[in-house]
Amino acid sequence: MRKEQRQVLLQTGLFIATFISTTLAGVFWNSGKLALLQGCTWSEFVDGMEYSIPFLLILTVHELGHYFTARHYKIHTSLPYYIPFPPLLLPPIGTLGAVIRIRERVKSTIQQFDIGLAGPLAGFIVALFITAYGFATLPPADYVFRFHPEYEQYGLNYAEHVYSEEYMKEHEALDLQIGSNLLFEIFGYFVSDKQRIPNPHEMMHYPVLMAGFFALLFTALNLLPMGQLDGGHITYGLFGSKWHRIIATSFFTLVFFYSGLGMLSPLQDQNTLLTGIPLTIGFYYFCFRALSSDMQNRIMYALVLFAVQFILAWVLPQVKGYPGWFLFGFVVSRFIGIQHPGSEIEVPLDAKRIILGWIALLIFVLCVSPAPFIMSE
Repeated sequence: MRKEQRQVLLQTGLFIATFISTTLAGVFWNSGKLALLQGCTWSEFVDGMEYSIPFLLILTVHELGHYFTARHYKIHTSLPYYIPFPPLLLPPIGTLGAVIRIRERVKSTIQQFDIGLAGPLAGFIVALFITAYGFATLPPADYVFRFHPEYEQYGLNYAEHVYSEEYMKEHEALDLQIGSNLLFEIFGYFVSDKQRIPNPHEMMHYPVLMAGFFALLFTALNLLPMGQLDGGHITYGLFGSKWHRIIATSFFTLVFFYSGLGMLSPLQDQNTLLTGIPLTIGFYYFCFRALSSDMQNRIMYALVLFAVQFILAWVLPQVKGYPGWFLFGFVVSRFIGIQHPGSEIEVPLDAKRIILGWIALLIFVLCVSPAPFIMSE
């Protein structure tokens, strides 16, 4: 079997596996069942496609935006490799995204910018329509009783009762709250019937909205102005090497600052602090290798960041960050990096590309969710 045939078989197999894993994730968003652990019927699997099809459509258009732009510049590029992820953990997404392989160096700033921009721009346009459709076709407010018949006794004011700490303790409920972003807020205000907008605690039962939410979240992550993420290419093209380094370093530090904000406080007990302080500083030191290879600099960065967080937690104890971003910061520090390699051919962007670059930064603002998921028992 030739190399090209093996590649096509691999890509096809990965797509099928990703379609299955995202559909099984969709089973959870429809029925609340982790299908790989609890099983599901064929009917439930088909219902799960209400999530997987729009989600994979957005991811595919995103990657094809990169692919066709690279081919436009006659750069040897593969079709997308999808990355399945078994939906065993909460929240189940079913995939880690998709990537294309660019098999030769992209030489000019213009080419890097265009290839980096095309993916998120194309994917965002599709996500825009799917999310708008999801908000425009919301079911009646009592739709939630299909999943929680026990809420019906409280009527449409169920939220005042069932999300209280007392109710959660009494029913030993796992509460998964889905975050929001500016685009969701805009569509919720202008597109949908206000009475039908789902409570954040029940968003999981609206698979089309969940597909849009995850696609927008993936878009925002790709648009972060670091390393060779799409946002890194765009920022490098817009501002050049020097300013990209400053912006990327600032965003990288901000990810860790926001992640650890309020996590440790002088008000906590001594045992928690004795364990938590060295572990947190050590984790920062480990990840900050992306900032500097000098050991003293990394120690200084880790200590300063932790000190600022610790003081703020004492002065403003009500201010909390989102520890979930630690994982993304770790992945960037160890696998992606924050600096962007220089281009062989440095060409300033024209006015059209500058406008599109700023539109991409606006898309990041519209898509990013400060706290995508909040889970409590």
